[in-house]
Amino acid sequence: MLDIKLIRENPEDVIARLAAKGKDAAEDIKRILELDSRRRAMIAENEAKKAEQNKKSKEIPVLKKEGKDVSGIFADMKKLSEEIKTNDAALQEVESEYNNLMLGLPNLPDPDLKPGGKENNEPLRYYGEPHHFDFEPKNHVDLCTDLGLIDYPRGVKLSGNGFWVYRGMGARLEWALLNYFIDTHIADGYELVLVPHMLGYECGLTAGQFPKFRDEVYWLDTAEDEKRRFMLPTAETALVSLHRDEILSESDLPRKYISYTPCFRREAGSYRADERGMVRGHQFNKVEMVQYTLPEKSDEAFEELVTKAENLVKGLGFHFRTVKLAAADCSASMARTYDIEIHIPSMNGYKEVSSVSNARDYQARRGSMRFRRNETGKTEYVHTLNGSGLATSRILPAIVEQNQNADGSVTVPEVLRKYIGVDVLRKEEK
Repeated sequence: MLDIKLIRENPEDVIARLAAKGKDAAEDIKRILELDSRRRAMIAENEAKKAEQNKKSKEIPVLKKEGKDVSGIFADMKKLSEEIKTNDAALQEVESEYNNLMLGLPNLPDPDLKPGGKENNEPLRYYGEPHHFDFEPKNHVDLCTDLGLIDYPRGVKLSGNGFWVYRGMGARLEWALLNYFIDTHIADGYELVLVPHMLGYECGLTAGQFPKFRDEVYWLDTAEDEKRRFMLPTAETALVSLHRDEILSESDLPRKYISYTPCFRREAGSYRADERGMVRGHQFNKVEMVQYTLPEKSDEAFEELVTKAENLVKGLGFHFRTVKLAAADCSASMARTYDIEIHIPSMNGYKEVSSVSNARDYQARRGSMRFRRNETGKTEYVHTLNGSGLATSRILPAIVEQNQNADGSVTVPEVLRKYIGVDVLRKEEK
């Protein structure tokens, strides 16, 4: 959620920055300022009436002691009480509209981002060179099928399009990737957290996915006396609510977390020929990184997360590029995002395997997550950041395509061999 003080002081700048993100917010900002002014006036009026009510209440015993008639005071207090009740109801309506509009505003993009969408994304650096073959390479679907790594037909049989089944060495390769990611993060001082896969509405609201994107997740039908839950689309949705409604001390920060979860998405892609197999699906595995940090350490934390994601991809031996997203290509909750994109030969280009983002104080305001300054004792909002570290659904296809050999086998990246126990994946003899 944006800072209302910032909107009051410089509404034109807020409108311009949101326009860079593709949001025409002029009317919303105008209405928010109107409601904010009314809200503050109504609160002040009610506080004055409550103060008057308290004053009169204190007069009653004094007047009674003096033997004076207090019926007029009781009548005045009744009138004040009715006015306060009426004002409270009106205030509730104003605050409801105000909060809905505020929650609907996306985060402000950082000033240095280019406006517009994907067409203005900026590659910052490249690592390695694209792989070249001296034979006709296969695509990952055929390789995974031939080697018995992925069972696509039975995935569809179990759950429909957008699902698959890891089999044998494919399951072990997937598990090896997750272990490689987790071990690396733990060595870097991150705490492993295993979170629930079913979350309450407040988690989506804090992360900034709700209310606008509430229809993009899988909701569970639960008993009438239970709160409705949804399947998490990413572990970020859970991790950024760990300290919801808490005040941390300055010395508590930074907090660095990782979590492994399956991720559940209703939108599973276009099913184009170059996105077959497991590149886009309704369920995939991911290790997520999240940091809570001091505002002045926010940029430093962002660079740390980008470097960590890059190093994981480097460790697997991939050619990749790091891309600075334009304002409108950043998600609604984020002020800044860099994507790490690997080259998958059969897909004729680069595909994102990690997005590293800085939400600044946007999520913290939505979830009331603060810290107390040691020197002043005042509370401020933390900054939250997240990054994929990494998702496997494009990593595994890239491994089999880039590391395939002329005989149809696939060389296992060196960093994974201690987990999987073999150097080369070959077709099993029947």
